[in-house]
Amino acid sequence: MQSGAAQPRRVPPTLERRFAALSAVLAAPPADSADPASGEDEVAAGYLVVRSSGASATRVAIDALRQPSLARTRAEPDQIQLVMRASLPRYLPAAGVRLEFGECALRAQPGERPGRHGTVLLTVATAKLSISFGELRPLLFRPVPVERPLQTLFAAAVAHLLVVAESLDQHGIRPYLTGLAELVLRSALRTELNRADAIATRRRDAVEYIKENLADPALSADRIADALFISRRRLYQLFDDGDGVSGRIRQLRIDRAKELLGDPAHAVKGIGEISRQCGFANAAHFSRTFRKSVGETPRDFRDRTLSTKD
Repeated sequence: MQSGAAQPRRVPPTLERRFAALSAVLAAPPADSADPASGEDEVAAGYLVVRSSGASATRVAIDALRQPSLARTRAEPDQIQLVMRASLPRYLPAAGVRLEFGECALRAQPGERPGRHGTVLLTVATAKLSISFGELRPLLFRPVPVERPLQTLFAAAVAHLLVVAESLDQHGIRPYLTGLAELVLRSALRTELNRADAIATRRRDAVEYIKENLADPALSADRIADALFISRRRLYQLFDDGDGVSGRIRQLRIDRAKELLGDPAHAVKGIGEISRQCGFANAAHFSRTFRKSVGETPRDFRDRTLSTKD
């Protein structure tokens, strides 16, 4: 046996002919056109990005995100784009392929290195979807995690279509792509809404536990996490609004103090007793924290509040 460099593996003739036939249908986009699916960093594996198509449509979507009422008063974008990583056929041309069927389009770009997932951009007409653009707001313009079964189904559907597209009725592919987009969008939306609801429920549980234990100066993130059977990291994710867990505890203690100070039934209680009921280590710490948050001392707040109730 003679030694030497390994011979490059040839593409099977059947696939070579198939992709040669596909090239007429999957005409590459013009060289000067922007490729929205290029770059492996467009979306991470296991995530979906949903966006409107075109600059004007993007502005509509962003405005609707900032002011939900605009979603009802402005026209929906003509098209919706879904971007997702997927396993693509091994012999996909390096330049990628593009299917276009009127308002529907499918662009597949293989990974830059062998074995890497490629990027798929699916564009469909908004009007053809049974789900409204306004309902899609929770998914727009950010990476949304996609469950593995849905990833597998999407990748398989795209890969199979790319291989056999030239043998299918071109008008029939359009509703197929629209249906695929609808399935992905509805499944991802359901998962995202369930996740958001689970987060909101967990946050409510955490706040309730904090309120029930405000009088304990030893109340801490670790104790709250243990009570909820979640990790400390997960607990901090529930309160990622900038104040964190300690900030939320502090604010709830101040709120409780304001309630007690402003209640005539507790007017005979001293400031030190109020501070202990709210979980502060001592009256001095309570007074400093209260004044920093409210803008006046606990005593001044009590005097002013009770005087208005006389």
